[in-house]
Amino acid sequence: MKRSNRKSKEDVRDLPLHVKAERAMKEAVAEALAEHKRRGNPIAVWRNGKAVWIPPEEIVVPEV
Repeated sequence: MKRSNRKSKEDVRDLPLHVKAERAMKEAVAEALAEHKRRGNPIAVWRNGKAVWIPPEEIVVPEV
């Protein structure tokens, strides 16, 4: 199994920069959402032209 992990890490090195950047951004967003949820803090999002608060129990953390 370790070889498959090592291979996937090597494959990441070969990806274009914009793909690496997008992956990093998605991971950072998921981590921030998870942190807010864990600490019981709401998040602010933009919906229908307005800023709204999402309570921590409604935060959905995407899988990356």
